[in-house]
Amino acid sequence: MTSEGLLFAVFLFGLRVLNNAIGTVRLILITRDKRFLAAVLAFLEALIFAVVIANVVSDLSNIPNMLAYCGGFAVGGYVGMAIESRFITSYVVATVIASTLGHPIAVALRERGFGVTETLGEGKDGTVTMLRCVLSRRDVSDFLAVVRQVYPDAFVSVEEARAVQHGWLRHMRQPGR
Repeated sequence: MTSEGLLFAVFLFGLRVLNNAIGTVRLILITRDKRFLAAVLAFLEALIFAVVIANVVSDLSNIPNMLAYCGGFAVGGYVGMAIESRFITSYVVATVIASTLGHPIAVALRERGFGVTETLGEGKDGTVTMLRCVLSRRDVSDFLAVVRQVYPDAFVSVEEARAVQHGWLRHMRQPGR
């Protein structure tokens, strides 16, 4: 293998990482109804893919190029998820259902800066407290740690929030409040 061939494989790897990272971000934008930006990224993704695939399928016996193509795809997915978690703010709705200690969970969450809505409900075995909280995806682990600390047996579900408007979000707190 020549140094030029190896350098070209590295180039294909980099393009494939970029290609898949763009694809991952594009899919996130589609779920958020950002149509124009998703379309622009789709164009770039298709262009990069065409360049890369044309160079790979022209010689399927070129193992370094095949490895660069496959490895770039794998790394690109990871890079895309890292971009999403770092630069794209996404929100989730967490629901906690507790047969006991519902209010103490809410108090603990509020002390940590989470906005929580308490509702009484009827479960299979009687009255339960339902807690709902909209939070940044980055805060989910902190949220779950607080819930587990107060009541480890609470039922918790976390769902994607497509749109968030108004209300109390932890990162929007004003200093001193």
